[in-house]
Amino acid sequence: MKKKLSATALMNELRVTPGKRVRLRDKDANNTFGWTKEEAEPVFAELRKKLSELQAKLYADGRHAMLIVLQATDGGGKDSTIQHVMTAFNPQGCTVTSFKVPSSEELRHDYLWRIHKNVPARGEIGVFNRSHYEEVLVVRVENLVPEQVWSKRYAQINAFEEMLSANSVRIVKFFLQISKEEQAQRFQERLDDPTKHWKFNVDDLVKRKQWDEYQRAFEDALTRCSTKQAPWHIIPADRKWFRNLAIAQILAHELGRLPLKYPEPSFDPAKIRVI
Repeated sequence: MKKKLSATALMNELRVTPGKRVRLRDKDANNTFGWTKEEAEPVFAELRKKLSELQAKLYADGRHAMLIVLQATDGGGKDSTIQHVMTAFNPQGCTVTSFKVPSSEELRHDYLWRIHKNVPARGEIGVFNRSHYEEVLVVRVENLVPEQVWSKRYAQINAFEEMLSANSVRIVKFFLQISKEEQAQRFQERLDDPTKHWKFNVDDLVKRKQWDEYQRAFEDALTRCSTKQAPWHIIPADRKWFRNLAIAQILAHELGRLPLKYPEPSFDPAKIRVI
């Protein structure tokens, strides 16, 4: 049996080292690094409690924010991740933004305008379901703008994220990696279940034929935009329970690294009695 990686070792394994070339074909989307579902479930339950506690401290402290970026191929599990992991957070201090096709108003601005206005305020957590990385993914593969335009966006995105980081926004980015076989199974499940028909789009099959092109686009984004202040993490996501465990561990670690503290009261609690 494969030895189970510790939380620290797992995070190091999943983090994309800045400057290192990513080759997704060398990554196993079904890898659990020695963990079993039975071992993961109680640990995940405890991590959800820890995330809730850390978010409360983040909110009370009010000096830092956390931006969580989720990217994946179609069927990769972004919505499911939000449902199972991010619901550990109090919605009073957590927002989820899904970025779809830009509106007419958004198209009248630079491509980062709609992103910047949804960055969480200090004390809050923001979750991006898709993100500014669509501008070097779908825009690239679908030839929506010339290469001379999208090729400059890697550096622009890095500069944008560096600015956010310098202004107390901790950025945590996850690429949910699934295999082509797992994607086919998930698409079929949506077709077989009437309650999931709404989640299926015939355009998904068109993009499935572009699997290799999208993989190359993801590889370039992961390689060129994993930085010290905003690293990417490649999460094996064929097994949903492991995906949830890994993401929860990383988020708990990153929140725990922030110098959070509860503010001192402006009064002496020992001298007050509630009658």
